[in-house]
Amino acid sequence: MLWSGSSPSTVRRGGMWGFLMFTGAAWLVISWSVLRLEPIDIASVAGPIVLFGAVGELLRALAGTRTWWLNAGLTVLFAATGGLLMWDVQDSTYTTPAALIGWYLMVRGAVDVAVGIMTRGADRTWSLLVTIGVLQAGLGFFSSSSFGRTGPMVIVVLGALGTLRAIADLVTALRLREVAGPRKDVLELPPERAAGVSGYAAGLTDFEGAPAKSRARHRARPAGEAAPASTPPGGESFHDQVVRTTADLDAMLAQAGITGPRAGAMVDAGRDIPTVPDTPEGVESEVERHGRQA
Repeated sequence: MLWSGSSPSTVRRGGMWGFLMFTGAAWLVISWSVLRLEPIDIASVAGPIVLFGAVGELLRALAGTRTWWLNAGLTVLFAATGGLLMWDVQDSTYTTPAALIGWYLMVRGAVDVAVGIMTRGADRTWSLLVTIGVLQAGLGFFSSSSFGRTGPMVIVVLGALGTLRAIADLVTALRLREVAGPRKDVLELPPERAAGVSGYAAGLTDFEGAPAKSRARHRARPAGEAAPASTPPGGESFHDQVVRTTADLDAMLAQAGITGPRAGAMVDAGRDIPTVPDTPEGVESEVERHGRQA
């Protein structure tokens, strides 16, 4: 719903906050001007003031919000109220102007209170708007009674009406400006930066979507070759494990380009090479024997 008292999180029109700033300033001017009038001029200014409120509701209804029908209804109601005030301009008493102004204030205040309470979870200024709505409803109740049928009291009521509407519109305009997103040109990047950001985002998406590798790849293993499957415990003897591990190591060395001793290296061909142990106990005994020899 596009009106002062509505939730800023549900109303996001680019130029709406500027319109509300204008109406708030206009209401302040109206409030100051009314307090300087004589009681005899009340009947001639009360109608245009209420019609100004109806025009504001009409523009908010044309904004295309989901609750445009409520603003449209308020437009018709306030236009009829302003028309009656202008039609009864020849009345010498203050009964009709006071009653119609009170009607406008009571309806406006009640709607402000209702919408402010409904938006209390989305707008932190809801309490202020509810307070303004309560003051408007109370002021309208006083204006409709017999205590507000004098010229000075009607002038005070009109001045208070302009002040309250100015506060409501200014608060809502600033709130809408606060929650409004940045301008489109703020987020525009140079062509080279835009291309870099696009490439980085595409690479990050591909990396996050790639399947996780089960085991790390050895640097000597080609990228397309999978790691050898692990043999379950107890499926082969210790000797077979040593032979298989040695064969895998030889294969990795061959893939890395290491196929034999360096050129010019001395090879002791007559050295007695011990046999490969077949059990873990044999490995431990061989280590102990070499330790005693050292």
